[in-house]
Parts: sequence; C-alpha cells; structure tokens
Amino acid sequence: MKPIFYTILSALCIAFAACSDDTLSGSVDMTRVVVTVDRPADLDPDATVARGTITFKNITSGLTSSWLEGDDIAVMPGLYDIDYTAEVSNPNGTKTMLKAARRSIALAKSDTPASIVMQGYNNRVADDLVIAEVFFSGTLQSSGNQYYGDDYVKLYNNTDHVVYADGITLWESKFTTGDKYDYTPDILHEAVTVQALYTVPGSGTDHPVQPGEYFLLADTGIDHRTINPNSFDLSGADFEWYDISTKPDHLDIDSPTVPNLDKWYCYTLSFFVLHNRGLRAYGISRIPVGRDTYLRDCLYTYNYEIISEAGVFPMEQSAFRMPNEWVVDAVCCSVASKYAWNVVDPSIDSGWTHCGTIDKDKTRFFRSVRRKVLYIADNGLPVLKDTNDSGADFNPDCIASEIELQGTAVSPDGLPCTALTYDGVTPVEADNESAYRQANRQ
Repeated sequence: MKPIFYTILSALCIAFAACSDDTLSGSVDMTRVVVTVDRPADLDPDATVARGTITFKNITSGLTSSWLEGDDIAVMPGLYDIDYTAEVSNPNGTKTMLKAARRSIALAKSDTPASIVMQGYNNRVADDLVIAEVFFSGTLQSSGNQYYGDDYVKLYNNTDHVVYADGITLWESKFTTGDKYDYTPDILHEAVTVQALYTVPGSGTDHPVQPGEYFLLADTGIDHRTINPNSFDLSGADFEWYDISTKPDHLDIDSPTVPNLDKWYCYTLSFFVLHNRGLRAYGISRIPVGRDTYLRDCLYTYNYEIISEAGVFPMEQSAFRMPNEWVVDAVCCSVASKYAWNVVDPSIDSGWTHCGTIDKDKTRFFRSVRRKVLYIADNGLPVLKDTNDSGADFNPDCIASEIELQGTAVSPDGLPCTALTYDGVTPVEADNESAYRQANRQ
C-alpha cells in the first residue's frame, strides 16, 4: 500500500516564498515549513482521514501554534516539538485517531522551506496492564539526606478481564531525556534503547491481576520504616528487583517476603535503582523470545560525538534494543530545565511527565508521577487515562500512593499524610475506600 502524503504548502508556497520577512511578520525572521505525514501500513486503505491539525511547540519558550492541513506554515526559528492529529473514519463505522510526532526539531532561518517527514501511527490502547505510577524520587531521612531502596513501579489492570503478569518485563531506557546526541544508527522508530530488564517469572497463569487491581514492583521489598522512619512498608509488594552485587560495600537486600523478578540484564555492578531525578523512560514489555535469545539478538552498538570546549570526542557504546512492537506501555520522565527529547518513539509516548520543575529539585522527594483517572466505575475503582501521551495522561508531583495508603511521612520532619486519592488529585470517597485498598492488596 502506498503511503499517503499530506504536503503543507503547495503551489502557494512559490508565491509565499517570494514575500519578504517584513511582509510576513514585521522585523522578525520566520522559518517556513513543509510537513509530510506518511500513513501507517496498518491503517485500512478504505478509511477516510479528516483534515488534520499540526501543532508546533517551542521547547524554549513553551509557546504553541496550530495549523490545519493546507495552511501555510511559518514559525520563528527555534527548537520545536511537532504533533499531528487527524480523525479516522473506518469502514466498520468506528472512529480512531491518526497521530504523528517529532521531537526536538531545530528549525533555523533559511531561504528554503524546512522539510519535515512524520511517520503516522494509530493511537493504540493496550489490552494489558498499564503503568499507573512510577516512584523514583525517593524519601528523605530526618537529617535531610536521601534514602534509597523504597522506589517502585505500580502497574494496573485497566481492562475488564483478568490479565496475567507472567512474562511482563520492566525496563529502563539507556538514553536520558536531558541529553540528546545524534546516535547512529538511529533506531528510534524501531526500538527503545534499554539498559535494565527485569521480568515477572511464571508459566503464564501464575500471577493473575484482576480488573481494577494493582501490581506492585518494588526496589527492595522490606518495611523501610525500620531503617528510615520517614519511609513506608514494601514487604507486601508482588515482586522486587534484586541484584547480586560484585561490590562488597554496595550489597543489595534480598527480601524474605517478596519474590524476585528474573534479572535479564542490568548495567550496574552493584544494585539497580530508578533514576532519582526522573530523566529516563520506564516501560513494560512482553518479549516473545527467551532471555538468551534476546541478549544474543538484540544487542545494539551505537556511535555518537560529545562536543565540548575541550574538543570533539567520538564515542561507541552498547545497550539492548526493545522493539517497539513488544512494548506494552511506557512513560517518559524529565524536568523542564533539562528536557531535550523523548527517548521512545511517539507511537509509544508522545509526551513526558515529571517530579520537580528544575534539575535536583529538593521538592521532588516523597512524590511520584501517577496516571490520571478518567472516571470512577460503579465498583468504586478507577478507569485510568491512556492516550500514549504522558504529559496528558499523568499527574506530576503527586504524593506517592503508598505514602497515602499507609499514612506515612510526606516530609523529612515526619509530617504524616492524611489524604487518599486515586491519582494524586482525585479523592477516594469514604464509600469506595475499602475497594480501593483491596485493589492495592492492603
């Protein structure tokens, strides 16, 4: 099937290019843009695609401008995130959304319109577990020092049927959202580059997750309050990631009450913790091959250059590829003062979320990113938002759910949490509290 191209700036572009910058925008130089959107191969050839909207967001200023297909596009030079959306009418009568996105695109002043090609994709909703929460910032001790080991990732069954967690792999991206290089070969449209993989063991039906139920993956599944009174109890987690350290001074703790995830690979020689400023992407996948086959076939060696005042330094490193079609869900994290790009393809996550507004923000502790509630079902359990855009799907800077559920500290001075919410914002009504706690297996 031939791709469909939506080309913005047709014959009018010739006349438009002849206009002076003063005519277009006073004394401000503008960059003219031609956008081409390729239709995805899995879109029904008989589907009708409505006129789409293209949005340019200036990463530096935060200003946005939107254009309809067929409009003449001109923006100020700068660094942009670009999004495309169009409604699709399918032959069976259903309506879906066709989307495309490009991130961190530098648009310079030029006499020639900039040409941007965007890969269209269908807005998919996984019929599987989703990431409900990532708690990466950690807690503080009464001294104000960072405490490590109580980070976690919480999954959720957002479907109307039982989902088995067996075989779900938790991963962390290799690349950070705050440092963008020209990695070659560029595999972003094919795979995520990952550096840590931990898999839920099982035969396929050992770990059922009921509709509306949470599944907790912990760093260390112990009652952390015995070490840090400002932390909370993770001894009832479903699984923990555990590492046999090669460094005697940095040993991991193997919980006696929480089973271990199968460690497929991790870059560290000591023990793995989530990036405590949230500058990576986290995701879950279902990998259709075994560990040995994956590690053999999915090694990714890449090159890039570090450019500094001291000179240009060519680099070569290796990590692993996580094919995009294996990804069930992902969330990109960053902070506004450091954000440079999304380290996953827009079809997986076209946005990002955060704890803290600046790098090393001291207000981020005790807080997590939590998926938003769409509505509360009749059973008192939430249905969560999932549009593959973490900026729209997640509430940032939330008190962590385990802190709320256990009423533990929200600050170094031990001030206890008294709120209980589904997503850091939406309160749990008294009539629904029992169902919510049971869904969290408390």
